[in-house]
Amino acid sequence: MKKILTVVFALLFVGISTDIQAQKKKKKKGDDTEQEAPKKKKNGLKDYAEVITNEAITDEGLITSHQVGDDFYFEIPANLLEKEILIVSRIAGHVKGLNFGGAGMKSRPQQVIRFQKMGGKILMRSVSYNNVAAENEPIYTSVKNNNFEPVIESFSLETMKDDSSSYVIKVTDFFSSDIPMIGGLRDSERKRFKIKGIDKARSLITSVKSFPENVEVRHILTYKGDELPANGLTETLSIEMNQSMILLPEDPMVPRYHDERVGFFSLRQIDYSSDEQKAAQRRFITKWRLEPSDWDAYNNGELVEPVKPIVYYIDPATPEKWRKYIKQGVEDWQVAFEAAGLKNAILAKDPPSKEEDPDWSPEDVRFSVIRYIATDIQNAQGPHVHDPRTGEILESDILWYHNVMNLLRNWYFIQTAAVNPEAQKTKFDDELMGELIRFVSAHEVGHTLGYPHNMGSSPAYTVDQLRDKAFTDTHGVAPSIMDYARFNYVAQPEDGITNFFPRIGEYDLWVTQYGYKPIPNVSTPDDEEDVLNAWIKEKGDDPLYRYGRQRGLPVDPTAQTEDIGHDSMIASELGIRNLKRIVDKLMDWTTVEGENYKELEELYGQVVNQFNRYNGHVVSNVGGVYEYYKTADQDGAVYTHVEKDKQERAVEFLNEQLFATPNWLVDAEILGRIQQDGLVERMRGIQVRILNRLTMEEMLMRMIENEALNGNDAYSLTGLFTDMRQGIWGELYNGRRIDTYRRNLQKEHINRLGELMSLEEEKYANSDIPSVAMATLSRLERDVRSGLSRQNDTSSRFHLQDIQQRIDAILNPK
Repeated sequence: MKKILTVVFALLFVGISTDIQAQKKKKKKGDDTEQEAPKKKKNGLKDYAEVITNEAITDEGLITSHQVGDDFYFEIPANLLEKEILIVSRIAGHVKGLNFGGAGMKSRPQQVIRFQKMGGKILMRSVSYNNVAAENEPIYTSVKNNNFEPVIESFSLETMKDDSSSYVIKVTDFFSSDIPMIGGLRDSERKRFKIKGIDKARSLITSVKSFPENVEVRHILTYKGDELPANGLTETLSIEMNQSMILLPEDPMVPRYHDERVGFFSLRQIDYSSDEQKAAQRRFITKWRLEPSDWDAYNNGELVEPVKPIVYYIDPATPEKWRKYIKQGVEDWQVAFEAAGLKNAILAKDPPSKEEDPDWSPEDVRFSVIRYIATDIQNAQGPHVHDPRTGEILESDILWYHNVMNLLRNWYFIQTAAVNPEAQKTKFDDELMGELIRFVSAHEVGHTLGYPHNMGSSPAYTVDQLRDKAFTDTHGVAPSIMDYARFNYVAQPEDGITNFFPRIGEYDLWVTQYGYKPIPNVSTPDDEEDVLNAWIKEKGDDPLYRYGRQRGLPVDPTAQTEDIGHDSMIASELGIRNLKRIVDKLMDWTTVEGENYKELEELYGQVVNQFNRYNGHVVSNVGGVYEYYKTADQDGAVYTHVEKDKQERAVEFLNEQLFATPNWLVDAEILGRIQQDGLVERMRGIQVRILNRLTMEEMLMRMIENEALNGNDAYSLTGLFTDMRQGIWGELYNGRRIDTYRRNLQKEHINRLGELMSLEEEKYANSDIPSVAMATLSRLERDVRSGLSRQNDTSSRFHLQDIQQRIDAILNPK
């Protein structure tokens, strides 16, 4: 038990055994203890008692810490030297506007250090596992010499125990300086906030806590800057940091190989001692160490408990009514571990009370905690800390931001309210909100198990299945809860759907098997490689078990965020039908007598955002390339261009749903209550965003390549530009009035064609892109001249006359 003890007179304690004294972790010595005059040691160091005085507040653990006045010391056991320690840097005291996150988020990638004694110095050295070799191989020495470990800090040795069992260094300056390895700001943030430097006088350690396997240091870093995210008048930015120093396991876990066909976070190493004629890359998944407690029973096909299960503690700050739902989200994964042969492998618990365990702390690395953070950020995060040698996950603190509930309300309302009475209000019942929290809890726990987003999961369920009540009663919206497939937005009123939620699905059971199913008699990762490959091949042709990686702007339309169903055009058309139903009822569902229109404004904005998503799902089909990972022992290509018909249907959809003014969004009853202006600009932004996506240089180059490879079976560049011209400029051919929104869109189209004619980067400038853009402008020049004769509307005529001059200026620059 940690205590602060006041030692009065040394003679009074002669009878106390050294065993009892060793159990006292924290102690403070009194002012009036009689001491002998300090003596200088022969090696020039001060006597231990002179440095660690009777006033020291001591905390024993992996590294014993001492606070003497304003100074902090580390007492490093001699047997800890040269051992590898993981450092994890987190922001403990966050500032609004600093970045997208909050208290608890990592500010730096995790890193490994070791302490070395060199003469009168203790060195802190950075250890890298990017390049490795077996210690018993001759090449090991060369790898070590060619990956020389940088010295992060050199500490003067302040004192040491007489028996040389430990060494004392002062760490005050280290934690109050701007050390890049443990800093609070990225380079981009330093530039954005115009940071001038750190103020050491206002940077200090606030606490040090020592535990058996880790040390936690809290310290404040105060920066000076000109354009700060908060409290700009002070020209001061203070961030509280938490540094976790974690001893890596003495007995490393046997790692498991990563495979691109299965979704796992991973680490990479270059192994110079492998039996290959090159520097071989090794890639291991990150996973918890779950070993059967009874191998005989496991080998007989029985479900067995692991030696050490995964346990998540719920932050005591979590509101009582949400705790059970967060716990359910954790334990929803038990079914997946049971499919891997393990029962009770993951558990959720309340932390012990102070009376039950006064030393329990969420900062102790032996405990994983779901932290509840009071911030208006609408998010949650599921990071983990892993051993960089093997990928073993050592602990995880999930960050649960309070305002994630607003995000869930918005998603569920916009995606289901058209057909779901429970969602047709701005404040949900606690039971519904609890189930939404449960879903996010399960998703974030999945990340801490080692699973990234699987954006390729949702196309395995067809739109017809998602509209089938029998199917949706027993399935979620996708085979993986790790997809960004939120809720069932394709269900129509006549379908009778009542279950709109994601859930642990077929893929989730499969990925848990790959990562966690124990394989007997394994001592190296090579021993199980053939078994893992056989598992993958068994599932290889079934879309339920497909993994599709997350990308910024998706190239593969079957691996993108926020979508559901097998066909973007069908799903998005059904989604838009539901958005129209919601707009019709939005006033009724969001307004309350005596209250303002903030909820109406927010949810109308969410309608617009969802409409944007649907168009984004569709546009990814144009110039798209499917990506299905395979190995040489599997049939078929890895990369395949999206079918011509599907690309043509995508452009047809955009012409009808977006480029033809979506007047259903122009609701005067709503807009007159939430904004004085801005509708025209908002509509222009919606349309231009997709126009630019349709004409991105990278995408157009993929279309050129598709035509070169597949000829008439490809959707060609000329076909795209013709379809866009006919859709965006339809009034030239039918003589109809050109409304304000269309006039804006047409001007943007001309501007974009001019940009494509003037591309400077060589690979684009010498491609077909400028040629087709110029030909399109030339055709439009003739069509505009002809269309003017059909127009009777004054604004439309003025617009087309302006367009004539714009085209002429582009085609015939002075």
